[in-house]
Amino acid sequence: MGVNLPIYLDNNATTRCDPRVVEAMLPYFSDKYGNSASRNHVFGWEAEEAIDNARDQIANLIGAGGKEIIFTSGATESNNLAIKGAAAMYRKKGDHIITQITEHKAVIDPCKRLEREGFRVTYLPVDKFGRVSAADIAAAMTDKTILVSIMAANNEIGTIQPLADIGKLCKEKGVLFHTDATQVVGKVPVDVMAMGIDLLSMTAHKIYGPKGVGALYVRKKDPRVRLEPQIDGGGHERGMRSGTLAVQNIVGLGAACEIARKEMGEEAKRTFALREKLHRGIADRLSDVHLNGHPTERLPGNLNLSFAFVEGEGLMMGIKEICVSSGSACTSASLEPSYVLKALGVGDDLAHSSLRFGVGRFTTPDEIEYTANAVVRAVTKLREMSPLYEMAQAGVDLSTVQWAAH
Repeated sequence: MGVNLPIYLDNNATTRCDPRVVEAMLPYFSDKYGNSASRNHVFGWEAEEAIDNARDQIANLIGAGGKEIIFTSGATESNNLAIKGAAAMYRKKGDHIITQITEHKAVIDPCKRLEREGFRVTYLPVDKFGRVSAADIAAAMTDKTILVSIMAANNEIGTIQPLADIGKLCKEKGVLFHTDATQVVGKVPVDVMAMGIDLLSMTAHKIYGPKGVGALYVRKKDPRVRLEPQIDGGGHERGMRSGTLAVQNIVGLGAACEIARKEMGEEAKRTFALREKLHRGIADRLSDVHLNGHPTERLPGNLNLSFAFVEGEGLMMGIKEICVSSGSACTSASLEPSYVLKALGVGDDLAHSSLRFGVGRFTTPDEIEYTANAVVRAVTKLREMSPLYEMAQAGVDLSTVQWAAH
């Protein structure tokens, strides 16, 4: 089997830069190196033209207008600008924000900061698949609600939220709707107009573009959204985000969006087929494998599985030639299981035994087959050493066992 190791299956964390994107960027490092704010010579005009072209490429992917695209350093900055900027601008109107408990930290942490500044934030629970409904949001709204921030798709479990329903509700109530669309843009269709989205965060490195650049869509009419800037100095980007624009990175983001717009449909079919091949290649040969997230309303390339009677770190070591993410937020300071999985009601043992596989543009069928075989081997070996698995196979209900305290 022609497989080059290691195998990269962590495309929800970041993606390889597409060679076509690199090719588009290269002239803007050394040949066309002008500052797009330099309005009095050809080098500046060239840079400005490249920036405007990238705005249109991004806008075309999400159904927006080019002038509604604000460039940032990435999705984290876009989220901060959207949430803090809207909160500060509309504080006289209200002080209440609605989000959900499974958001990325780049949304939760800005909300926590706003709480320290006197805002009230409702963190909605999710169902067992990781979804919230428009009805859940409607029930949480008050006459002081100014912003709803619900991610388009979860980075860990791949669950896609009902954006159009939420956007419709927010329009009816006159509340701004922000979505962190980092995982969705370029993978599945997004239309900010049809979905009633007022603010949308995205980044280049999740869609085969460079790291260090992202964008925020800011609606210009019906309603015109205004944001308090978080970075001052120069009045760039309609006054919302000052700083010299990274022309080469922005060109890369635009190129990545253009490729995605043209190829997204076929790519989604391909990554979905590979994901299903991987899922079946594992679940059909192993018992007690649990799918985390929604079975159908999920990103085409995302697969999050928990393996009962297996310790997550041991499993990661058993397949160390395959680059995946663990379901545990394991750092030197924390061995807590994923807060996303816990929000779904997944128990600590299963949460600690989960792996996230991210299938991407450059994943091959041979790599999927190799990975399935490696996972099955590793899980089988670990279970052979597990007394809990032996007890379960013997028909013992582990939930009824009285364990001796030490």
